[in-house]
Amino acid sequence: MGGDHAPGQPVAGAILAARELGVPIRLVGRRPDIETELARHRVAGLPIEIVHASEIVGMDESPVNAFRRKKDSSLHIGASLLRDGAVQALVSAGNTGAVMTTVKVLCGVLEGVERPALCAVVPNLQGPSVWLDVGANVDCRPVHLVQFAVMGHLYAREVLGLKNPRIGLMSVGEEDGKGNDVTREALKALRVMPLNFIGNVEGRDIFNGKADVIVCDGFIGNVALKAVESAVEALMHFLKDEISKSFMARAGYLLARPAFRAFRRKVDYAEYGGVPLLGVRGTAVVCHGGSSARAIMNAVRVAIEFNHHKVNDRIHDDIAALVPREVRTPADNGAARHGGVA
Repeated sequence: MGGDHAPGQPVAGAILAARELGVPIRLVGRRPDIETELARHRVAGLPIEIVHASEIVGMDESPVNAFRRKKDSSLHIGASLLRDGAVQALVSAGNTGAVMTTVKVLCGVLEGVERPALCAVVPNLQGPSVWLDVGANVDCRPVHLVQFAVMGHLYAREVLGLKNPRIGLMSVGEEDGKGNDVTREALKALRVMPLNFIGNVEGRDIFNGKADVIVCDGFIGNVALKAVESAVEALMHFLKDEISKSFMARAGYLLARPAFRAFRRKVDYAEYGGVPLLGVRGTAVVCHGGSSARAIMNAVRVAIEFNHHKVNDRIHDDIAALVPREVRTPADNGAARHGGVA
């Protein structure tokens, strides 16, 4: 029931996932609304069932208030199903902060993890790279960035198949002294860890392939990710506008249309589906609020791959060994505020 186009696009995406990926789906939400959407499609024989939930968490609601006050929301019931093992993954296009808070509280976090992180896979000039956090934590301490680096390392190794992924810490310059207090302290800790840490990277390094894992707090990651999405949309609009201005340009476009389509698929967030929430007990994938049916289907695919590679098991097994105890239990007592960005 979450997202800008709910329940229509989530239901349509779930139907695509059931049909094309062959995975059983439980649609959690208001039964009459879901049944109305299902009636618009051919669903006979598909492994889809409805779990009724009477309440909806709004995109602008406080995550904590939504968790406390809406026990019969689709999100709360869905996370409960995940906790109880009734489903193997939770996929939502709803309020990001509410998803993270609800899953974290109901399902718990893995031992050694203080803050779960949203992990995006983005294309670069050399292949895909992992980018985290992209929205789960707007304020972080150095220990959180260190844990994000470990989780990103494990995700890149297990899912992307990179044997020794290069890890970069997002900052305002490559030199060790650049950045704020949090990034400088995190850099010191990462320098002495058994990871392939290459030091600071800048915004321009997101797509040039310099690093396989890019680490930042959720405020920076979310703003940058949405800026990239907006830039892609603007670029496509500019191209269409210029192409429409002359006959020669239109003729050239017809010849180059396959290349334009391939480019659009490479940069379209819908092709990547959703981003997994790393560090929680269970598989949770968060989608863009404006997700199309295809994006929802691809988010289900991300959940299947996440389970197949047993990423959470790897995080559980390795994070305590990779993160030194003095980093996992820092002496500073400035507890950063915890929140999510929808």
